[in-house]
Order: sequence, then structure tokens, then C-alpha cells
Amino acid sequence: MIAKTLARHPRKSAAVLVAAAGAAALALSVTAPTAHGATAGDPSQKPTVVLVHGAFVDASSWNSVIKRLQRDGYPVLAPANPLRGLASDATYINSVLKNVKGPVVLVGHSYGGSVISQAAAGDPDVKALVYIAAFAQDKGETVTALNSKFPATNLGAALNPVPYPLPGGGTGTDLYVKADKFHEVFAADAPTSLTDLAAVTQRPVSASVFDEKPTEAAWKTIPSWDLITTQDHAINPDEQRYMAQRAHAHTTEINSSHAAPLTHPGAVTRVVEQAAHTTTR
Repeated sequence: MIAKTLARHPRKSAAVLVAAAGAAALALSVTAPTAHGATAGDPSQKPTVVLVHGAFVDASSWNSVIKRLQRDGYPVLAPANPLRGLASDATYINSVLKNVKGPVVLVGHSYGGSVISQAAAGDPDVKALVYIAAFAQDKGETVTALNSKFPATNLGAALNPVPYPLPGGGTGTDLYVKADKFHEVFAADAPTSLTDLAAVTQRPVSASVFDEKPTEAAWKTIPSWDLITTQDHAINPDEQRYMAQRAHAHTTEINSSHAAPLTHPGAVTRVVEQAAHTTTR
């Protein structure tokens, strides 16, 4: 579809891709929406769904969810979350949102929840937040502090720290999930053929994100939905429940590992669409 559009309208299509803030994974709805999320000529547009992935995966982790949303007529964007730091990641996602016209349903998986909580603050077009096995911190609350309130999961012991050079000098630390632990910790209900590949292609997250204090908590002013994964070995399910209750979120629980977008895309899509329906009433 993208190739056809480029062939017919090369200048316009290039502008469309730039307007999506250089997102590495850009998904367009089958109803041919503009880059700003509105279906051309449709006065009753559906909200644009913006999907923000978390640590250890990339935007392709949303592929099965994207297909379902597109089938149901939703414009979709799945930008690349840089995973370099909460403030910078949220600033980038906010820049993506600024290029979307009309109502937005903003969805975050895992650490992506931290990012959307900050990125959506003050944006009147974000009508709903959806947390998928995700963090939803309060202002000034780090992931480390939040995790300390609940029994530890298997994730901490499964992480492999790797140093990397910082642009301004000095050394940062990237965190990967050890390949032989990826299936157990991240997606125990997925086929090993899938998790073996995901372990190799995983995107690391900067260790700094766990101790960075959010300056915003958009769930305090924007209605939220929360999908809790009861077999999660990365974020304690009770921790997820605590955050959902605090946010007064519409809550759904499923028997899933942490990787719900991969292993239960139907359930994820249903929660996203529940949130989306409230924006068109």
C-alpha cells in the first residue's frame, strides 16, 4: 500500500512519512487515513490509536494488534520508542502526537506506560490512555521505588547490563534480558520459536529509566483503561492492580504473560477499542 502511494504521489507521501515524526514503525489504516489520523472525507472519524512499545521489543511487537485495529477501521501509528530516558522518550512521543489531528487513544505496553503518562500531559487531543501490563507512575515516583513495594519478579535477575558510550561523554548502561531467560520472563505463553527470535532482536533500554522521576501523571486527568496480565513475570500483577486502582482505570484481567500484545492480541485490541468507543460518543 505504501509503495503504491509513493509511486502515485511521491512528494505528498514523503511529507506524510516525515509528519509521522520519523517513526520506525508506521502503520496506516486500510481506509487510507491521512497522516494526521482522519479518514479523508469522513466527518465521523475514528480516533487515531498510537501504540508505544516498552523495553526489550520494538514496534513490531504490536503487529497483530495493528492488523485487528486496521481491520476495524482505526488509523494507527506505532512509533519507535527510543528507550534512552523517560524525559527524552516522552518528548519524542509527544512530538509524534503533535502531528496527529483529531482525537487520540494513546496506548503503552510495559515501560511504554511510563512514557505515555508523561507524553500525554497537557495534550487536549489525547482522550484516553490504555495501559497494557504497564507502569503508570505518579509524579516523582520512580520505577525502582514502585517495584520495591511489591515482591520482586524474575526480571531483575534475568537482566544483562552492557555499557555504551553517551553522546556527551561518559558511559551509560543498556539492559537486555538474557537470551536463555527471555521466554520465561517475558513471554512464557508464546512458542519458543517466537521468543528465541525475539531474544536475539530485542532492543535494550537504558538503565537510567528505572530511576528517572516523572514530572507528569496524565492518568490523573485523562480517562484510563488497564489490561492486567496475571501470569506476568516482569511486572508483578499486584503492582499492576495497585496502579490501575490508583488511576481509577477501567480494568480487565487476562491469564497472560508480560508480552500480551504478542500472545493475546485479541484481548489487547478489545481493551483499546473499549477506550476508543468513549471518544466518539
